[in-house]
Amino acid sequence: MSRFVLDASVAVAWVADRNPDPYAQTVLRKVREGARPVIPALWQLEVANALALVLRRQNLTADESEEGAAYLQRFATTIAEIDGHFLGVREAFVLSRELGLTAYDCVYFELARRESLPLATLDKALRAVASKKGIPAL
Repeated sequence: MSRFVLDASVAVAWVADRNPDPYAQTVLRKVREGARPVIPALWQLEVANALALVLRRQNLTADESEEGAAYLQRFATTIAEIDGHFLGVREAFVLSRELGLTAYDCVYFELARRESLPLATLDKALRAVASKKGIPAL
């Protein structure tokens, strides 16, 4: 079974995009075919925050966002592998400064690098830095 790091941007696209992103749909298809997503604990907070923003912008109704939150909660607890490694403040800061990414994105980068896994993300900056540092995209 192949494993990969799943960025919140891809998962949120599954439930929040009216016109699904083709890359996000490809990642979902791979999950359905047996690929195992690995997520940091931070993922759940990022997903919740993104869904709250989507709701505030009225891109989804309250019911749709609640359904999306419930689906992604089940996904996190039944399908994904949650990585329990904690990235400390200094380590996140140093990586952020070195890579020019947000500390949040550095969590995904560090997980992919540490576990030697490909990364699935819609974040262009994260994808570019990961590629430059030898981390393949899923």
